[in-house]
Amino acid sequence: MMHSSVKVQIAPESVPSTPSWFGEVAVVAHVLARFGILGAIEQRVRFARARFGHYDTIDFLVVLIGYAVSGEPTLKAFYERLWPFAPTFMALFGRNDLPCHSTLSRFLAALDQLSINALRHLFQEDLVARTPFGSPAGGLWDRLGQHWQVIDIDGTKQAARQRALPQTKDLPAPHRRFDRVCAKGYFARKRGQVGRTRTTVLQPYTHQWIGTFSGPGNGDYREELRQALQAITAYAAAFALPLSHVIVRVDGLYGNTAPVNEILSYQCGVIGRSKEYTWLDLPEVQTRLQSAPDAQVTHPESGTIRDLYDCLAVPLTPAGPVVRLLVATHPAGDHKPAIGVVRKEMVYELFYTTLPPHAFTPSDVLQLYLHRGSFETVLSDEDQEQDPDRWVSRSPRGQDCWQIISQWLWNLRLELGHHLSPTSMRLMEFAPAQVAEPAQVAEPTQVAEPTQAAEPTQVAEPTQAAELVTYGLPQWARRSFTKGFAGSDFVLQPDGTLRCPADHPLTVQEYRPERNGSVRIVYGARLCHCRACPLRAHCQESTTTIKPRQVSAVLWPVSSRSSISGEVPQKPTPLPTPHPVIWGDWQRCSIRRRWLQLLRSQTVMLPSDTVQREKKKASKPPERQTRAQRAHWRLSWNERLARNTRPSSAPPLAITLHGLPATFAQFFGFALVAAV
Repeated sequence: MMHSSVKVQIAPESVPSTPSWFGEVAVVAHVLARFGILGAIEQRVRFARARFGHYDTIDFLVVLIGYAVSGEPTLKAFYERLWPFAPTFMALFGRNDLPCHSTLSRFLAALDQLSINALRHLFQEDLVARTPFGSPAGGLWDRLGQHWQVIDIDGTKQAARQRALPQTKDLPAPHRRFDRVCAKGYFARKRGQVGRTRTTVLQPYTHQWIGTFSGPGNGDYREELRQALQAITAYAAAFALPLSHVIVRVDGLYGNTAPVNEILSYQCGVIGRSKEYTWLDLPEVQTRLQSAPDAQVTHPESGTIRDLYDCLAVPLTPAGPVVRLLVATHPAGDHKPAIGVVRKEMVYELFYTTLPPHAFTPSDVLQLYLHRGSFETVLSDEDQEQDPDRWVSRSPRGQDCWQIISQWLWNLRLELGHHLSPTSMRLMEFAPAQVAEPAQVAEPTQVAEPTQAAEPTQVAEPTQAAELVTYGLPQWARRSFTKGFAGSDFVLQPDGTLRCPADHPLTVQEYRPERNGSVRIVYGARLCHCRACPLRAHCQESTTTIKPRQVSAVLWPVSSRSSISGEVPQKPTPLPTPHPVIWGDWQRCSIRRRWLQLLRSQTVMLPSDTVQREKKKASKPPERQTRAQRAHWRLSWNERLARNTRPSSAPPLAITLHGLPATFAQFFGFALVAAV
């Protein structure tokens, strides 16, 4: 029985509760407007067609943005939850009326490829417009201390569920809504089922998406690969990354000669698994397999021991290309292996790469490829949080539009979450230093093999490993006569980069051997950082130079007499050759989940007069038409855009979000509520 002091009341008047995701929609709308993204979409993504009413492209795209933020299972559920707050929702994006569900469906079905390309270009430009994680955003450092960027390309499939319909002579042919967007393929369920394949490009350090490209059925993987490589080269050019140090990591789908040629034609590096087992019959590979293996690795879970044979320069065809081929062998079991080919009771697996052998050992190459399994966890998180493969449109370009918006929101959530709770880059020892490696030179099988002598790179490798020279602390360049910044003003970071006085990174550009056994390390900044830097005149001593700032340091051998003139080091540092392989990245889940948990658990205050949907005003007499309106002349782009713009006479709208820190509000230009 309820206590006498407790009373439950019922009010017949309907007052819908604010959706839990409405606060995040308000933040996303404000950030998109502040960064000029909404304005860029209005001016660059243009599409006109009949039966759209007075709406423009931006009106439909903001609905998709809200749908992606909400996480509602269907568009119907999203519209039902949004309908009481439709005027407030559209006002957040500077628009007036919410397009109905059927109008959105017609828009997505009618979209053309030019509009999709314009939207995709905007997405890729926005990806490199800001660097919340720094520059470079993580990376891989090899055994020489050089910086590499690994980018993953992989695909995901989505099957379409549709009923089996009888097909007889007395029945008309069935009409399938998925015929335009799907095709028959193999989707791990049953053969003949229809579906769609999506190729995605991921930056694995910050877990940001670089692009998405899809096709019906099993997709056109060669065309999607070309589009992915174009997105990667544009990404590398924006951050001034040398393409030779951008490694494209792919799976066995691209393990033939033609896809490898395609990747190498873009001047990128590559690492992948091959399914072209005829490469085992090449003379260079057969000769190498007759010798002792270069390394032996044991799988930590299955316990499988693999012997690794490193074929340094293998021409895949007489005209090329030449790649480094890694052959991994292990004894065959009772069952047919899922990957690899069985020959003489041995399972052979092939891996190809362009990574230099002096920077990555055979075991490093194998572990780096197997590490691509982390890509699956990102796809799984994306499916749970946003599910971009769900069917929003029954047209190919409409589905592409939705998936681009979904990836855009994923990247924006990572950026907002990082500003909400900033974290430093994690450094992981991907592979330990091999200081004891020179002891392998004494093995008679390695020295006596005639095939090893034919490989000049492999013969020279033990010599490099044997020369373990100890170096002192770096000696920086002195201050110039114009009193600019000296080399010592740039702070050395744990990841091997430098930080300038303006807090911009400088990465290693070159290791240069010099006189008396010394080594000069050259660090370079990014030109986009130097051009806009307020300290440029003091740092580069000129505002007209077209080159970024460089800083160099000299490492002298401790035993060298030439180092006597410098400062005597207290902690000697070794030559970069035996360095471990370092992987630097950020947390995958906690950044986004802290952001989502905070926004979904905090109160969102809306004005009282906007809680319920505004009642339709009494119909007014029709306004006087102009001659252009009467004749249905075509409107200009600006006239089309202005039809559904929020009028300037609309009452001001104030929304209060609780729980976000003041630093976050100041960075993104939010107004702060005055403390009571």
